[in-house]
Amino acid sequence: MGGLFVINETVKKLNMDPKKTSVAIQGFGNAGSNLARLMHRDGYKVVAVSDSKGGIYNKAGLDVKAVMEHKEKTGSVENFPGAKNVTNEELLELECDILAPSALENQITKDNAANIKAKVVLELANGPTTPEADEILVKRNILVVPDILANAGGVTVSYFEWVQNREGYYWTAEEVNERLRKLMVKAFGDIYAVKEKEKIDMRTAAYVVGLERMVKAIEARI
Repeated sequence: MGGLFVINETVKKLNMDPKKTSVAIQGFGNAGSNLARLMHRDGYKVVAVSDSKGGIYNKAGLDVKAVMEHKEKTGSVENFPGAKNVTNEELLELECDILAPSALENQITKDNAANIKAKVVLELANGPTTPEADEILVKRNILVVPDILANAGGVTVSYFEWVQNREGYYWTAEEVNERLRKLMVKAFGDIYAVKEKEKIDMRTAAYVVGLERMVKAIEARI
């Protein structure tokens, strides 16, 4: 859910209409498949997904629920009816508005960064973009939503579980999602504001915000 909250805020900032926004997701494990399901639910057009064996593409959009059922039956998203098979490498370079690398690190490199056609890269995986590729994407005005923000939902919910166990609380799934939404929306807003004010990229802005919070926490203990 954290990635969805972040991309929804990104889309708002860029004045994009979810119903006219195409999405390609590399990785169809827990993170990738859930993102695909949730974005499809919210009206985004998921045009491509992939797993370790390969991917599929349909410019008109995929029925994500049907793709999930197909993968469960066959073990892969490949050969889904009505879709074209593509490699994981080809998926990264497809025409789309949002590209979400959600599987492995070092997928976007200096060798393919110039071929990325997405307007936004949502780093749901850890370190999917190399530093060299990051520079290329920034120069091309492609907005990279960094992993330190995009995939922070999981560790945040783990913290919620720790708090509940420690204090004897019980939060419903709806309460957990709403608490997560508020935190992710605030984190995105803080980082985006620094990005705009300092004229820097989102990753650097995330580091700036993180360091400022660390300094405040340390000063509060002195």
